[in-house]
Amino acid sequence: MRILTLLVFFFATYAIADDARKTGACDQFYARLPNVSRALCDGAQLKPTGARSVQGRPLLMRDIQPQAPKLRVLVVAAMHGDEFSSAAVALHWLKWAQAAPESTQWRFIPVLNPDGLLSSPARRMNANGVDLNRNFPTPNWQRETKNYWEKLTRKDPRRWPGKAPLSEPESRFLFDQMASFKPDVIVSIHAPYGVLDFDGPVMPPAKLGRLYLDQIGVFPGSLGNFGGVQNAMPVVTVELPSALRTPTDAEMLKMWRDLRNWMNQTQLASR
Repeated sequence: MRILTLLVFFFATYAIADDARKTGACDQFYARLPNVSRALCDGAQLKPTGARSVQGRPLLMRDIQPQAPKLRVLVVAAMHGDEFSSAAVALHWLKWAQAAPESTQWRFIPVLNPDGLLSSPARRMNANGVDLNRNFPTPNWQRETKNYWEKLTRKDPRRWPGKAPLSEPESRFLFDQMASFKPDVIVSIHAPYGVLDFDGPVMPPAKLGRLYLDQIGVFPGSLGNFGGVQNAMPVVTVELPSALRTPTDAEMLKMWRDLRNWMNQTQLASR
């Protein structure tokens, strides 16, 4: 009887601890995301990486690794905190990757900018007011980003690149993940332009679902510039049509399948 009591106590304690872990990962942000249930967020099994945002929030990640992966793919979303739909789509894709990883090792970072997402109102920049997608170390960063911000954006505060490349903990975290994980493909999910962008040395996907390729340019300090142009690391930038609503579940699944098909045709075919 005593052994049975101890076992019951052990499993109850484990369940409480597991619930607490799930609460810590999901309670902070999932309710702000469109088309995301608590079950979907808990099922993602996001884990703290040890890295934190400016305001000390944990940066969460999930790895999905089959036995013999042939590709490594990094998926990052909510680099801009007011693009709620991007994080939601990443969580739906994560669920499908769990169900059928096939020959791909996936690394998902659904919310790179939790401070921006959880601010009231949510905002594009991080807590230091920096646009993380202009903070990567592209060539002539000081001169090019200064010219871009002052002349092209007329000092738009939503697009301030920061004081120096990788000045922000969130951009440094992603930079470090790229260096250690060495992805064959990066998928960066944004909103709300409703197009598909691409930077890199291989043939781009023509479309993902209803999003068609429209390469909108290369910006100083951007992830596409740093990864795709400077380091020959293909970067697929998904610009969803709305920052506040996801596409339908069927459309998200079609986008996912188109992404997988493109990866199989361009990446696996070359190996």
